[in-house]
Amino acid sequence: MAGIEGGCRCGAVRWRLEADRLPLTYACHCLDCQTWTGSAFSQQAVVAADRFICTGPVGRFDLPSADGRRISHQVACPVCFTRICNTNSARRGLVIIRAGGFDDSDRLVVVAHMWTKRKQPWLILDPAVPAWPEGPPDAAAFYRLIGAPPVAT
Repeated sequence: MAGIEGGCRCGAVRWRLEADRLPLTYACHCLDCQTWTGSAFSQQAVVAADRFICTGPVGRFDLPSADGRRISHQVACPVCFTRICNTNSARRGLVIIRAGGFDDSDRLVVVAHMWTKRKQPWLILDPAVPAWPEGPPDAAAFYRLIGAPPVAT
């Protein structure tokens, strides 16, 4: 199996995804993602945790959901503060990689948009790409669309 690589801006953190091709990605336009990225949206890929290997120093920030039912574990480079990925207690076995960290990020394909009711008004979305005003109503269908592995229970 081939590998796909990426890392942070300064190079202190590198990662490898055991995969034969680049994963499909989605864009989230929610206010949290806009704040986290300092941009109009976040682009990310969902992959199996057992195929993702991260090396170098990492910082971790645990963010509980508003209802306290889930915890999102954010991983970043402690040197340049690049966000690398996150995991979520509600989606065990999956890692959500920040798409800008892929060495070949210019070759990634966005196959879905979520939280479009919060998207920036100047951003025009391709009408052929599925989009939802908030989160996708059918999580299982969304994960199939983006090619994510099944969620562990």
